[in-house]
Amino acid sequence: MTSVIDHDVPAPSWFARQGDLIMRRPFNEWTFTHMNWLLPTERVARGPLHRPLPDRHRELALTYRFDGAELSLADLHRRTFTTAFVVLHRGALVHESYPGAFAGPRSRFQLFSLSKSLTSMLVGIALAEGAIGAVTDRVTDYRPDFAGTAYADATLADLLAMTSGVGDLEAWDVPGTDIKRFEEACLGRGSVEDVLRSARRHAAPGQHFNYSTLDAQLIGWVLEAATGMSLARYAAERLWSRLGADRDAYYWLSRSRPRTAIGGGSFNATARDVARLGLLMARDGVLDGEQIIPRDWVRRAGVRDVPHLAVGALGPSGYDHYGYANQWWTLDGGAFTGLGVHGQYLFVDPAADVVIVKCSAWPTEDDPDRDRETVAALQAVTARLSGRSVSLVA
Repeated sequence: MTSVIDHDVPAPSWFARQGDLIMRRPFNEWTFTHMNWLLPTERVARGPLHRPLPDRHRELALTYRFDGAELSLADLHRRTFTTAFVVLHRGALVHESYPGAFAGPRSRFQLFSLSKSLTSMLVGIALAEGAIGAVTDRVTDYRPDFAGTAYADATLADLLAMTSGVGDLEAWDVPGTDIKRFEEACLGRGSVEDVLRSARRHAAPGQHFNYSTLDAQLIGWVLEAATGMSLARYAAERLWSRLGADRDAYYWLSRSRPRTAIGGGSFNATARDVARLGLLMARDGVLDGEQIIPRDWVRRAGVRDVPHLAVGALGPSGYDHYGYANQWWTLDGGAFTGLGVHGQYLFVDPAADVVIVKCSAWPTEDDPDRDRETVAALQAVTARLSGRSVSLVA
């Protein structure tokens, strides 16, 4: 199994100049399904075996309650700019819709920070294989070139929990912040590595949650150093080729050299294939009797006993209805979700055996109200399918 750079010509010069514009509506509905037209990419090959999802489509005629109103799924899609919506229950495809103008079952969606959750899955595989020794290993055990930086004392566990203590508050709309410098470097204006090396420490490792794409990027680099493979190749060989996926996936790569995948934000795949990842997480990492991801690692996504990572305790870089564990956002009731800016969700409720993928094209990167509404709707879908009550975010 190999992974190749499919597209390595420079992106149009206007892309770097108009990066903010094409991430806004209405342009972003096209952008989020055509990243491979705009940036270099590296393929994540699906492998020879295809496992179709069992098809048990049904009409989901339900309502959810938000801000005192009873709303339908059609309302959700209109109000939160849904582009794809895929629901699995007990491993079967029970509902699917593609409201996006450029969306369909074969469309590959830009998943943004939902990529972080995939990177975590790959770390679990690398630990089981022995490529990574332990989560208590320091970053510098794999990337000694980070000695002397703010990351010198951080462990892999610190990065996975977003408690490295490095970096400022992730504010996309504030010029000069670490995340804006990171974004600009990805588009070719500066060095991605320089952004991480110059980030400053604001707290001791392991003490406070601060959501950080820089932390996730470093996890990806540790993984590449440990395995001797690019992120895309490792994902293909150890995970994607074993899923029975519908299509190849891909990472887009930075325009700046050396080219690098953005482990915290550049994975693209079909909504059904993202649901397959969620199914693995709902089933303790097992697919057709084969342990793809270690069970103990999958269960780390549900950890809720760390006080500063508990639901409601994350502080200014997390919403009140979330906690955090191992690159996943946790919710009351046992569910957890991968999240990406502009409204990307991989929602997993293992107890209900429900997986929901929602791709979106929000006008802005973050939107607390649209997030709360989305979670309320996803919980309502879960309650309908499972026949049990859930803790609703209202």
